[in-house]
Amino acid sequence: MATYKAKAVTINKSAEAIAEQFADLTRLQTQLDNLPPEERAKVGDAHFTSDAIIINSPQVGEIKFQVTERTPGRVAFQAGGLPMPVIMAVDMTPLGADSTEVLASLDIDIPAVLRPMVGGTMQKAVDQFGQLITRLNQ
Repeated sequence: MATYKAKAVTINKSAEAIAEQFADLTRLQTQLDNLPPEERAKVGDAHFTSDAIIINSPQVGEIKFQVTERTPGRVAFQAGGLPMPVIMAVDMTPLGADSTEVLASLDIDIPAVLRPMVGGTMQKAVDQFGQLITRLNQ
């Protein structure tokens, strides 16, 4: 299993408020739809259902990340339709009453010989996911 992590960011909201957004992901869709066009374009072709994130990628097509874990400190998603197990997660660590460190990560079960070939793409994917979470919480 290879793990890729986005840069940890501090969001000026409580961990509970951020975690609450993940209770029904359609709330995030509303926020995504309200982003300015230039910000929305950076996110790419993604949309939310109540319990999944669906991303369309030219390289692999549609990938559906289904929620598998929801706790006050972590939300995890399992990807479907891929030839290998992929888990994307958001870890939330309270820094204070109104401040939370958020870290997006991606765990993927790929053979070691393939890691150099796909590592950059996986890092880019988790970085984009981390940016999405940050943009939706500003």
